Amino acid sequence: MKYIRNISRFIVGFVFVFSGFVKGIDPLGSTYKFGDYFTAFGLESLEPSAFPLAIILSTFEFIIGFALIFNLKTKINSWIVLIFMSFFTLLTLYLAIENPVSDCGCFGDAIIMTNWETFYKNVIILLPTLIIFFYRNYFRSPLTEKKQYGALGIGIVLMLSVTFYSYQHLPILDFRPYNIGANIPEKMEIPEDAPQPEYKTILKYKKDGEIREFKMDSLPDSTWQWVETKNIKVKEGYKPPIQDFSISTLGGEDITDIILDQNKFTFILIAHTLEEASDRNIDDIKKLAEYSRNNENCSFISLTSSLEKDIKNYKEKHDIKFQFYNADEITLKTIVRSNPGLILLKKGTILDKWHHNDIPAPKEVIEEYLDSPKYQKQKRDSKDNTTEEISS
Repeated sequence: MKYIRNISRFIVGFVFVFSGFVKGIDPLGSTYKFGDYFTAFGLESLEPSAFPLAIILSTFEFIIGFALIFNLKTKINSWIVLIFMSFFTLLTLYLAIENPVSDCGCFGDAIIMTNWETFYKNVIILLPTLIIFFYRNYFRSPLTEKKQYGALGIGIVLMLSVTFYSYQHLPILDFRPYNIGANIPEKMEIPEDAPQPEYKTILKYKKDGEIREFKMDSLPDSTWQWVETKNIKVKEGYKPPIQDFSISTLGGEDITDIILDQNKFTFILIAHTLEEASDRNIDDIKKLAEYSRNNENCSFISLTSSLEKDIKNYKEKHDIKFQFYNADEITLKTIVRSNPGLILLKKGTILDKWHHNDIPAPKEVIEEYLDSPKYQKQKRDSKDNTTEEISS
């Protein structure tokens, strides 16, 4: 039984550490998820508390798992784990039935689960949780009580340090489809052999005041009057990792393919809402934009979901010269966890990403990309191909 107790402790501990960690390294993502919950439950007034709650939840989950793995204050912790799991199992059951949000966000963007999958996961985790609880008096730590609290303090400081570093820069691990190295056009494609969604067709017919449902292979006779047809999705088809990426001019013209097909280094300043964008490092952004404007191998644009009047005010306030285009707010929040943030694109591939606190100097860009042997080779190959086409 000792082995079962300890295996249960490690399993539950790992789940909590992992859940807390993947939320903690993406505090803005967790904040957005809390916002989704508040909107779904009509609690929009609580949205200002979303960020602190995101930090508290991720740290709390991490430290619960940390304490289980290292057998710290397990008697008390077993009560906390049981209460926590009981509450969230009931909550996820409600989410699975009512479906107010499509993804509970229990593992951040690292593992996307449906609400029913999350509920079943919680039911499974409840079993080792109950073992830990009922055998809580058998757990003994080799550390004194003072050292156990000290170890817990170290765990809290460690998690908070990782969280605030990720907030002030970018998540130390990026699980979203717009990670460095991702090719956006490829992640938007649907393979020819991809599974297609499956639907069930239900037809409603009426006769003598009675309405009944029929399937396509068992339709009633002509004495029944058709009422309506419903197509119910019974199986999801393949969904590409990136589905809603599009760029349009302020006049509404779609230029997505033009931007993604550019064979030059394209800096894209991502500011999902200019009204809330930090201007702390605007001078560094302007310097890089100026450098890009004067370099034939680079371009600099900005994407935002803000209205044209807000864009105009922002450009006048900061004396901005680069062009602004529109994109979906949620998509922009997904691309980079910073407002504003910066990405470097070439032929649709994300080469790098920066928080607004880490905007690179033009010299760094030259040394890292323009002077790199790989780019110089690409440049020579491109010129050679052009020469061959002209000669032929």
